[in-house]
Amino acid sequence: AVARFNPQAIIVGASCTAELIQDDPGGLSEAMGLPCPAIALELPSYQRKENWGAAETFYQIVRTLADKSIVREPREGRRARANILGPTALGFRHRDDLVEIHKILDSLGVEVNLVAPLGATPEDITRIGAADFNIVLYPEIGDEASRWLERTFAQPAVRTVPIGVGATRSFIAEVAELAGADPTPALGDTSSRMPWWSRSVDSTYLTSKRVFIFGDATHAVAAARIAREELGFEVCGLGCYSREFAREVRAEAARCGVEPLITDDHLAVEDAIAAASPELVLGTQMERHIAKRLGLPCAVISAPVHVQDFPARHSPQMGFEGANVIFDTWVHPLVMGLEEHLLTMFREDFEFADENGPSHLAAHSPRPMAQPAMEMATAGATTTAGAQTQDVAEVPVADIPAPTAPPTQTGAFAWTDEAERELKKIPFFVRGKARRNTEAYATAEGLAQISLETLYDAKAHYAR
Repeated sequence: AVARFNPQAIIVGASCTAELIQDDPGGLSEAMGLPCPAIALELPSYQRKENWGAAETFYQIVRTLADKSIVREPREGRRARANILGPTALGFRHRDDLVEIHKILDSLGVEVNLVAPLGATPEDITRIGAADFNIVLYPEIGDEASRWLERTFAQPAVRTVPIGVGATRSFIAEVAELAGADPTPALGDTSSRMPWWSRSVDSTYLTSKRVFIFGDATHAVAAARIAREELGFEVCGLGCYSREFAREVRAEAARCGVEPLITDDHLAVEDAIAAASPELVLGTQMERHIAKRLGLPCAVISAPVHVQDFPARHSPQMGFEGANVIFDTWVHPLVMGLEEHLLTMFREDFEFADENGPSHLAAHSPRPMAQPAMEMATAGATTTAGAQTQDVAEVPVADIPAPTAPPTQTGAFAWTDEAERELKKIPFFVRGKARRNTEAYATAEGLAQISLETLYDAKAHYAR
């Protein structure tokens, strides 16, 4: 492979099979005396996840290729230099984020020494020690390497992730302090319209909207902070799938007053979302699927993502423009106050009938369970009638007694028609929780049928 491709460096790691038979391809490559650097990786594929593997790979690349003999030039007479660490080709909006970060650094007079690992060559990595400080945009990938650089080259690191207006301002102040620059030009950027909206009277539509957040730690913690401090949402659930960053998620969950969910089991996440009954789900592609099944609005905020979350337009998450994109992305799926009133006013219209579900989720609304059963019964009756036409005498329609409608069955409970009508008056996005609470109350009281009185008693019980 070296003779054929003539690489600047080669990475050698054991496959899962090599791990089982305890093979050592990394040690073999080091003993071969190859004409290029050989980077041996030890990645326990049965014990660790992809983000950890990416971070460990980047760390080993930096540690092997960085030129330790580099001596930084004196700061006098030149611009401050920074490394941007963490962006990857398949990261969530990483390419667009870099555009915004470059704008901020230009306004502060900071020169970018290199961006890694996205777009960096082995030759670029050799001069990583020439920077004055590092900017860790994505800690899941760049944190371990930045800590090694801090020990080896005495490079301090900017660890504030500029997602949201408040975090972007903190990021600018931190970079300006390390670069010895004036932050005023960058802080004077008025391109973000999210603060203006948050101060407007229309923002009352967003106040106290319940939101469930799950993703990688960087984006989940940032989303929780934006929801709580900048949009006035109520965070009813927060979690991540990266156990290496569980401490940061637990700290943010404590500030939000919720129990953190640290897991990579999507079924546990689905159960938590269903129990929380949020008005908006912010998560990965998997949480998008879960939200569709539960009929909840959703926006994707974190990898892993599907191809539609690599948009053709400029769509960053970082910087002031990223705050605009986040605001639009989160607000559009929500059911606003006016829509709630209209759905209440026109509940009995065929377009807004309860079984049709919310208009903005129409493509994913579940088909009413009674309809297929009715169609099957009708088809069966038609077939039977056609087969027995010659054997059975016709009976006048007026003589056929009308069947009495039994109470609606929901699992092990029978809801009376009066209780069902009252339940439908509850907004659809919390109706499921109201049904579950009522049935839980009926179970505790030993009731098999749920009447209007039971519904009111359950409401009073859970309101205490």
